[in-house]
Amino acid sequence: MFDIRAIRNEPEFFDKGWARRGLEAQTPSILSLDEKRRAVQTSLQELQAKRNEESRKIGEIKKSGGDAQAQMDAVAAIKTQMTEMEEQERALAEELNALLSGLPNILSDEVPDGEDEADNVERHKWGTIKHFSGPDHVEIGEKLGMIDFETAAKMSGARFVMLNGPMARMERALAQFFLDTHTGEHGYTEVSPPLLVRDTALYGTGQLPKFAEDQFSTKETDHFLIPTAEVSLTNIVADMIVEEEYLPRRYTAFTPCFRSEAGSAGKDTRGMLRQHQFYKVEMVSVTAPEKSKEEHERMLDCAENVLKKLEIPFRTITLCSGDTGFGATKTYDIEAWLPGQETYREISSVSNCFDFQARRMNARTRPKGEKDTRFVHTLNGSGVAVGRALIAVIENYYDPADGGVFVPDVLKPYMGGIEKITKG
Repeated sequence: MFDIRAIRNEPEFFDKGWARRGLEAQTPSILSLDEKRRAVQTSLQELQAKRNEESRKIGEIKKSGGDAQAQMDAVAAIKTQMTEMEEQERALAEELNALLSGLPNILSDEVPDGEDEADNVERHKWGTIKHFSGPDHVEIGEKLGMIDFETAAKMSGARFVMLNGPMARMERALAQFFLDTHTGEHGYTEVSPPLLVRDTALYGTGQLPKFAEDQFSTKETDHFLIPTAEVSLTNIVADMIVEEEYLPRRYTAFTPCFRSEAGSAGKDTRGMLRQHQFYKVEMVSVTAPEKSKEEHERMLDCAENVLKKLEIPFRTITLCSGDTGFGATKTYDIEAWLPGQETYREISSVSNCFDFQARRMNARTRPKGEKDTRFVHTLNGSGVAVGRALIAVIENYYDPADGGVFVPDVLKPYMGGIEKITKG
């Protein structure tokens, strides 16, 4: 959401910002609705004053024993008129709110201009690529008998998978390793959050109303399955005033995530790359406004660190204006090297949202001892996507000699003595 007063004062700034995302000028429609709404509000105030005056006259006339019927009729007419105008004001407010709710965040000046992912800018690369080509995770996993799409499809349909034996254990090991690293080394507090949330929580982080078709929902209770733990973790501070001395707040969680992937037909559908249900370790930070850029770099380092420990080659890119997500003001993507595709693929996305989500959630902060508040800044990042990390491990640690998969050193403590996953 946006401050309507700021849009009134600097319409050119907002139109220029949205133009970087390919949108036409939005402020003419916004300001027109705002003007109509304020005009109705002014008329309501005038009618209320008139009603108060007529009511005062009624009291005086009755006190002197006179007939106040004319004034009473006038008050009744004003009341009817006010009811109609209140409904008109409510409708205009809802229309204005819907328009503002559907507009993306203003991009940072640091974000490069571009139309799509082809215009993203590489920041750096890390690691030595061992395999420049090889079988992908689907072929490796099916030959091992430990990645089963057919059985999953039988019970759930397309874009689900069932892992078996040591492969299922390695998925769990990855999640535990990520959590242990983020809590033990990076200072995040582990949270086990709700997986079902109300629409207000999704609105707060920007998934609703614009991306309703991407969400799974329940019929009986009107809950939504979380598309990412970002929703639950960020909403911890919804409708709160957090004293600045208790910032930053850093949370992490390992949860399943659920996405309908509407509109992604034909894109990344092979294997486990794009599933309706997947696991992810999420990081969320809540900071004072002037600290969020520094926190963004820190969060990126945390995500990169777990990949370095796994010894997975990766590259980090800055997303361009045309590829930056709805709620972000700036985003880094980390892409792991996948020999099965002979390319880098996204494994983590780390975003700074400034006060975009905080305004929607009414999450504020203030210095100790002061009364005035301001909106916090929120950040989120994958730390990292467990399923995609598993793909990266399978393909990068593949042994062509026997078709097995070596276990990375950092995962061995979680694997019960298994050092290599082999058939049987």
